[in-house]
Amino acid sequence: MADEVAKAQTASAGGDTIFGKILRKEIPCNYIYEDDKCVAFHDINPQAPTHFLVIPRKPIAQLSLAEESDEQLLGHLMIVARKVAKDVGLSQGFRLVINDGADGCQSVYHLHLHVLGGRQLGWPPG
Repeated sequence: MADEVAKAQTASAGGDTIFGKILRKEIPCNYIYEDDKCVAFHDINPQAPTHFLVIPRKPIAQLSLAEESDEQLLGHLMIVARKVAKDVGLSQGFRLVINDGADGCQSVYHLHLHVLGGRQLGWPPG
């Protein structure tokens, strides 16, 4: 966790991201879901037995910078998260996490939903 906090403190918005490279297929990635609005794939540094990301194809840097016109896309991301969670067997529940900005521990400035499950998750999360 300390590693992620350190990354978030030095990350900055703007420019290309690893997710942009994944979307352009410059970095190989096995999608577990794909449509014209978003993709989902397993996190390379899982924090739970099941941990995947849902990212929009539209490069929104962070949730707090989303626009009113992104409303349908944001809802779509959550519906995709639910569908993929069911497909990968998270029948006992899961958690959605969106990190926003440095204090939110965002280390990649391309909006993404973390979907975590496969074990009992603790509360509070932070």
